[in-house]
Amino acid sequence: MTNIQLKAYKVKELTLHNNVNGSVRLNFSNKVSHNVRYAKNGTCEATLTVEVFDKAQPDVLNVKLVVNGIFRILNQVEKEFLHVDTFKELFPYAKTMISMMSAAAGMPPIIIQNVDIESQEIYRFDMNAARGGTEENDE
Repeated sequence: MTNIQLKAYKVKELTLHNNVNGSVRLNFSNKVSHNVRYAKNGTCEATLTVEVFDKAQPDVLNVKLVVNGIFRILNQVEKEFLHVDTFKELFPYAKTMISMMSAAAGMPPIIIQNVDIESQEIYRFDMNAARGGTEENDE
């Protein structure tokens, strides 16, 4: 069951710097950040920032996308769950936008790998136990 409903999203920033000359092998790195602001009216606003750049020479090719999403909160759960859910809703849009923008710029599309937000150190917690599940239900 989902805890949120995406009502709208808006791209706040989308930049592509392509200073690649000739045939260059690039080794991409990604940086992702996600913040959520909660309102008292049962909504929240999430801001997802994704940056892609060459590890050795970030000024040669880099992309930055900042996208905001407005969500209706459907279930009263801990903010940690809402944070994870809003990320999971916005991230596919970010992946698609970056891929489409790079392809439209005449280069091979930049494909960002999925991010498992729940495996990240800051978000590591027992989701099933927090939602009232038991170990028996996990199997």
